[in-house]
Amino acid sequence: MNKRITFSEAGSGKGFLTLLAITGGMAAVGFLSFLFMEHSGHHVTGMNNQIVWGLPHVFAIFMIVAASGAANIGSVGTVFGKKIYQPLGRLSVITAISLLLGGLMVLVLDLGHPDRLIVAMTTFNFKSIFTWNILLYNGFLAIMGFYLWTMMDRSKLAKSLYKPAGYLAFLWRVILTAGTGSILGFLVARQYYDAAIMAPLFITLSYVLGTAIYSLVLMAAYKWTGRDLGDAVLNRLRYTLAIFIAAVLFFEVIRHLTNLYATEHHGIEAFILRDGGIVTAIFWLGQILLGTLVPLFLIWCKKLRNNRKALGAAAILAILGGASLIYVVLIGGQSYPLVLFPNAEVTSTFFDGIVNSYSPSIYEFMLGIGGVGVALLVIVLAVKVLRLLPDSLADSVADPHHKS
Repeated sequence: MNKRITFSEAGSGKGFLTLLAITGGMAAVGFLSFLFMEHSGHHVTGMNNQIVWGLPHVFAIFMIVAASGAANIGSVGTVFGKKIYQPLGRLSVITAISLLLGGLMVLVLDLGHPDRLIVAMTTFNFKSIFTWNILLYNGFLAIMGFYLWTMMDRSKLAKSLYKPAGYLAFLWRVILTAGTGSILGFLVARQYYDAAIMAPLFITLSYVLGTAIYSLVLMAAYKWTGRDLGDAVLNRLRYTLAIFIAAVLFFEVIRHLTNLYATEHHGIEAFILRDGGIVTAIFWLGQILLGTLVPLFLIWCKKLRNNRKALGAAAILAILGGASLIYVVLIGGQSYPLVLFPNAEVTSTFFDGIVNSYSPSIYEFMLGIGGVGVALLVIVLAVKVLRLLPDSLADSVADPHHKS
């Protein structure tokens, strides 16, 4: 790099107070929704004994997966030695921690009885992927905190541990996301879940969501604080995002072609791709068109090169596409009836052979928004009190290949 990178906290002012009020209000909305659902019972939601994972789980899985991807920005600088990414590591780690906290908050508050979390924390069934994920989530928070310390502490001890911490964080977040995808991949009863490709699909999806969210946070933080942000950094994020969007599309095509090849999966594929109503609409419009093809166009169109509004729009649409993918997998997979007896028609008074309906309630949406609010609130406070942002990321400072 041509100049030394220095870090500082964000300043105070009306902008900070406004962000604090908005994010705090979002968190409060989620908490009020939780209190109402806790008092009234889950019958006020759209969930039932067929659709047991509803919109709050979509929010939770979305943020947990995105947390892993946000940490990737720091890993690229540490593990792969890309100097242009190294100044981005501190904000990357804080964004990852914040997203995981927001996702876990939604997950815990949607349990119905959050006090039952004590049982999950004290009684372990190591044959359950859920047990392993509890350990992975707690380990992720601890490792990311340790990783951040090695970045910010200038002592010789911290410097000597920086590389090992980066490698550990990289390995742990890959395992964490693989574990989250494996929750679905191991559920053989649901035909849309039962696939080994779920693990690499979710790992790649984490890169999309993490890169998209980090790009928006970075641009917003530098706009808010009035600091220089060059095109070199944003273009690295831009093309990284495009590569991962294309990779997710590749895995999705392979997954659907594999299912279409196997006769036993023709029913679920017809439901998702053609007959699923709102699920089919979300798949084609939300995931494929708006969440994949349009962002790729916005990024690769030569006329939009260095256009920050185009990057912001692509990032927002990529987030929409990732959320649509999770919704289709989670809700669509539960909506299709269980195949209890292959090649036989099953009818009974208990919904056997019937497509399950699900309409999320406003309380589920409010709880999810609360989780997003908690994540953003943590980021805002962290940027205010910690030295996370480089004073300048202008091309002359951040780009090691910049020519004066």
